[in-house]
Amino acid sequence: MGVAAVRVSEKMGNHSSSVFRRIIAYLKPYKAAVIPALAALIIATAAELALPFILQRAVDRTILREYRRIDLPTEDDPAVQTLLKEDEGIPLEQSRYIHRDALSVIPSDEISRLMKEKKLDPDTWYVFPSDQQIISRLSEKGLRLTLDGSYGVVRTSELQTLSEEDLSLLKESDRRDLKRLAWFFFLVLFAGLLASFYQVYLMAFTGQSVMIDMRMGLFAHLLGQSLGFLTKKPVGSLVTRATNDVETVNDLFAQVATSLLKDLTVMVGVLSALFLLNRRLAFITCLSLPPVILFTLIFRVKAREAYRRVRKKVSALNTFLSEHLAGMEVVQMFAVEDDCYNDFSESNKDLLKANLSEMYVFAAFRPLVDLLASVSIGVVLYWGSSMFLKASLSLGVLIAFINLVEKFYQPLKDISEQFSIMQSALAGGERVFQTLDEDEKIPPGEEFLEPLPLQGEVVLDHVSFAYNPGEPVLKDISFHVSPGETVALVGYTGAGKTTVANLLTRLWEIDEGTISLDGRNIRNFTLSSLREAVLPVDQDVFLFQGTIRDNISLGKELSDEEVQSAAEAVFLHDYIVSLPKGYDTPLSEGGTNLSTGQRQLLSFARVVAHNPRIIILDEATASIDTHTEALVQAAMKRVLQNRTSIVIAHRLSTIRDADRIYVLSGGTLAEQGSHGELMEKKGVYYNLYRLQYRFADRG
Repeated sequence: MGVAAVRVSEKMGNHSSSVFRRIIAYLKPYKAAVIPALAALIIATAAELALPFILQRAVDRTILREYRRIDLPTEDDPAVQTLLKEDEGIPLEQSRYIHRDALSVIPSDEISRLMKEKKLDPDTWYVFPSDQQIISRLSEKGLRLTLDGSYGVVRTSELQTLSEEDLSLLKESDRRDLKRLAWFFFLVLFAGLLASFYQVYLMAFTGQSVMIDMRMGLFAHLLGQSLGFLTKKPVGSLVTRATNDVETVNDLFAQVATSLLKDLTVMVGVLSALFLLNRRLAFITCLSLPPVILFTLIFRVKAREAYRRVRKKVSALNTFLSEHLAGMEVVQMFAVEDDCYNDFSESNKDLLKANLSEMYVFAAFRPLVDLLASVSIGVVLYWGSSMFLKASLSLGVLIAFINLVEKFYQPLKDISEQFSIMQSALAGGERVFQTLDEDEKIPPGEEFLEPLPLQGEVVLDHVSFAYNPGEPVLKDISFHVSPGETVALVGYTGAGKTTVANLLTRLWEIDEGTISLDGRNIRNFTLSSLREAVLPVDQDVFLFQGTIRDNISLGKELSDEEVQSAAEAVFLHDYIVSLPKGYDTPLSEGGTNLSTGQRQLLSFARVVAHNPRIIILDEATASIDTHTEALVQAAMKRVLQNRTSIVIAHRLSTIRDADRIYVLSGGTLAEQGSHGELMEKKGVYYNLYRLQYRFADRG
């Protein structure tokens, strides 16, 4: 069981690494921003790590400047040689004065030995630049001074006997040094803040740019997919991937990259700084770090699992909302609001459980880090204080150690939040790339098909098609439509009429056979030119948010006269100009502020404006009242003149004048001929026609 868990964890880790590499690949166009951001990161990290060193320097070299005296005859002692190599000291008479923080280079037992052998003075001394005024003042106080031409030395214990004025005079050079260090401290601090701002800005810019590229790439990918792909994917899921999931990738660069990278560099820098200050105390401090590493690794695995559950539940909730809000009319019509509410409540509870399981992970991690931080600081205080009392560590180094240990754990305290964002980004990126990897595009041809030169001959030759393998919808269908002809496709529901329209525009790809336009296989044409030449008018009209003008032109550059002419052709112009804003009247989602008939007429105007050579009317008048149908029929006679048209209809009265009628039954071509010829056969068409009028008479 343990081995299996490890393998699963390794597999998840490798997959996350793959997702991360793919996300990083989006950075290539933005090297000009990333490289300066990394440089700013280095500067900001260096500035942050320099502050404890400046503080240590201020404490040891100015505030508590203490020296130990070593007699010169002891230079042959190995420990003394080590000290002199570390700090040459200040030679006065027959002694050298070594700064206290230099004593940390040798073990404390060696320091004790030197003191016992009276080679190292146990007292501390204050060394100051020799100045006649200072010497005179101190001599009057009866202080014992050791002097040469450049320096003076006095025991630190005797400084307590000086007045505040005398002590201030003695330490004038220390005050000057402290001011310089203070200015340097603020200069480094300002440089770090400036570098951090620059890094955050550049990474935010990079994150936004990557998000735009990823979202545009995903949308372009979806635009090129077949209907087979799109119908298998819930709309809410695709919307989530193009919005929320892509936004999490932006957070990876805008927040994680600006914080996590700096946190990691600070942690590495802190460890290096500790060893530079004092190797022994740094080694002791590092002994408290393995539990931190262990808990972080456990947290990493648990957080990834929790985030995957959350993203899955968020997607399910979005899918439910998208579907039921779009179908709210049906929900209210069948009075199932309570059932929908209960289903949504269950989905919401599932998301709550997933979020709470995620919070449990973070709630446990943060207190553990606080505990381990306190333990490490306690270790530093205990061992550091012992070393300070044994003269092998200066107070400034001890303060710097505590400061650096706090800096080491602060990123760990924040890492839970940063890691959660990173896992969310990886989970979102995984879902985005999963969608990008699912490719069911219709292979485009290379020939360009122009609508006007096209004659309009359509030939289906032994065409077979199935939406699902083993469930054929069309079986070996063959028929011919001459240029300029109007043919009709009729049959019972599910006979495959609409499928023929989808195959003619290559929204789906046929399984067997060929479809030709003017004797050329439609697979040879580019999809855009094919769909410009062959346009369907569906029963379910889809209108976009925007103006009436936008929905008629639909991306095509048309003049006001061309838009108006298209509306006049379908008898819609008078209604449009009666509106307060005319052609600039905004439409609500789905065009719900228009009647069903008006939406249908608008879809006809759209087709007229795009001027295709072949028109497919798929149940185009099924939802239109008698008056509107009369208008549409009159308009369509004008529109269909000299064009090839294929009419798919259940209302057989609308296709009596068709040049030829093809009757589909069970996915096969059962009959063909004119209305009169098919009525004489008394076959499938005859039965359809009789049943339709029988029900009409009953109505």
